[in-house]
Amino acid sequence: MLTYTFTARDTSTGKKVKAQLQANSKQAAAKMIRDQGYAPIDINEETGGKAFGIFKAKVKTKDKILFSRQLATLINAGLPLVQGLRSVGEQTQSKPMKAVIDGLISDVETGTTFAAALEKYPKVFNQIFISLIASGETSGTLDKSLERLAVQQEKDAEIMSKVRGALTYPAIVLVVMGGVMAFMITQVLPQVEVLYDGIAGAELPLVTRIMLAISHAITNFWYLFIIFGIGGGYGLYRWSETPGGKRVFDKVKMRAWPIGPLFMKLYMARFTRTTTTLTASGVPLLQVLDISARAINNVYLSESIKRASEKIKSGKSLSESIHGDPNFLPLVPDMLKIGEQSGAMEQMMDKAATYYENEVDQQIKSISTIIEPVLMVILGLVAFIIVAAVLLPVYGLAGKSIL
Repeated sequence: MLTYTFTARDTSTGKKVKAQLQANSKQAAAKMIRDQGYAPIDINEETGGKAFGIFKAKVKTKDKILFSRQLATLINAGLPLVQGLRSVGEQTQSKPMKAVIDGLISDVETGTTFAAALEKYPKVFNQIFISLIASGETSGTLDKSLERLAVQQEKDAEIMSKVRGALTYPAIVLVVMGGVMAFMITQVLPQVEVLYDGIAGAELPLVTRIMLAISHAITNFWYLFIIFGIGGGYGLYRWSETPGGKRVFDKVKMRAWPIGPLFMKLYMARFTRTTTTLTASGVPLLQVLDISARAINNVYLSESIKRASEKIKSGKSLSESIHGDPNFLPLVPDMLKIGEQSGAMEQMMDKAATYYENEVDQQIKSISTIIEPVLMVILGLVAFIIVAAVLLPVYGLAGKSIL
């Protein structure tokens, strides 16, 4: 899918407009422009490089949820797919989402299946989304697939919002604490040094000398701290994107306290919810596992799911395939076994998903409860060190004056 910048004239008002859209070709872009009630004047392919793409607006999760729900309602009401897409495109307030919908309309009108059209936007629609749409198109239950997708996305967004919310408070406290420390070290402590400079034989306490050394380093070489901070952060990010770095980060997320239990329950919730959604839409089990392995976003769990797929091919059940695997919490294979024996695997996975989603919520509350006193202790220690560095010299001067 290519991006085009176009200039066109509004046929109703005669005014010129300039905007962007995505299409497969210049001819398809011209057709889309005319369909919107404009007369194209000039159409140029956007040739911006990667740097431009970094700042490009992204489609938000809430826009995808709204897209899924609205389209499901319209298709359920009997509207053809293209007409439903047009209606949703007219209602959306998101320009990036509207550009995607325009591209989907163009593809579907030329005979491309809806799932194949979605595949052209991998950064917007993941493999779960595409697989459910493909299953819905094949079985004639596209509206139900879209509704399940909306529920799936809402659950994922809700969990991630809670995780981010739990991390916001400590992040704010650490930033404020860093700001206060920087102010005290660079502005207050140097005044103490000035007091001592004029007194013969006076010696600053060790803690004050250490803090002053830090103060001088920050004051004189602040730009190096910024360069190393940005460079280190960027280097760490790039390393985390490499296979080796990702393995280390994923292991830390699974095992480190206190975030390890949280992420394990988060992964179990994601796996069971994905399995439930795909199974309910009639996706074959091996394909369900293949999609789950890519959606779980953890290399160790992905490897465990792939090993389970190989065992299933040799005749084992899913519960047997993951039983005893350290990357799965014990409840998952137990619930799967009950579902397989009773013929209600979808329902049991749904219960497991709900259970782990609630557990994630409780785990976040527990971590928040732990983090608050820990941060207070750290804040108190830092404040004590800074106050000691400031007041000990003052008390030392007072003692000398008395003597």
